[in-house]
Amino acid sequence: MHGLNNKVAIVTGAARGIGAAIAARLAKSGCKVALLDINENGLNDVIQSITTSGGTAKAFKFDITQSNEFEQLLNEIEDNLGPIHTLVNNAGWEKIAPFLSTDMELWDRIIDINLRGPIALTHQVLARMSSRSSGRVISIGSDAGRVGSSGEAVYSACKGGIIAIGKTLAREFAQAGITVNTVCPGPTDTPLLGEQLGHSEEAQKIYEGLKRAIPMKRLGKPEDIAGIVTFLASDEASFITGQTISASGGLTMHG
Repeated sequence: MHGLNNKVAIVTGAARGIGAAIAARLAKSGCKVALLDINENGLNDVIQSITTSGGTAKAFKFDITQSNEFEQLLNEIEDNLGPIHTLVNNAGWEKIAPFLSTDMELWDRIIDINLRGPIALTHQVLARMSSRSSGRVISIGSDAGRVGSSGEAVYSACKGGIIAIGKTLAREFAQAGITVNTVCPGPTDTPLLGEQLGHSEEAQKIYEGLKRAIPMKRLGKPEDIAGIVTFLASDEASFITGQTISASGGLTMHG
């Protein structure tokens, strides 16, 4: 992808799954990547993989719910790597359960991780980008936020919020040279999905049902998301903003 060499990219939730794949692809395209996650062991594994392949990356232990620490963290990233060009809001968490089986404590955790935290981080990063009149913000939403998903009511609400704020910020910052887009994965084979569904016979039936529902007859892979994110971060996507792009193997379609 053009225009990414030596650009600094932040990827939250980068210790595994989609975040790790995005970080690796951005590093392969020439970015200097700041990997953020609460999972230090996972971060170290991803860093080793990137650096062994010749990329540049640095790990930062990070909790998306601790907004009072963001300014210090961003200062450290820019001191070590340079001005931030791209923010990828990928960190997320969910617990699949019927709505009436959930409670406010769970809702608060889901909202803090999937909505409030990303908004707070984006607020601080955009202040830095706008002072330089340049930047890319790419948030990982979910098709759950576009079309709903049984057992994911509050999570779906959060991802719907991520889509909506992305469109609004795209309008506000378009003349500042900053693009804001959202990528919405469909069912993707990640460690988080495995933790949520488990590995029982019933879980296997759910996996197979998902595959049958997807026109491409397979679950997504983290690498399927990494490509579109890298494109949106590049110069080749400089005229694309305010968009919600589904990467779901055709499970959901619109237009």
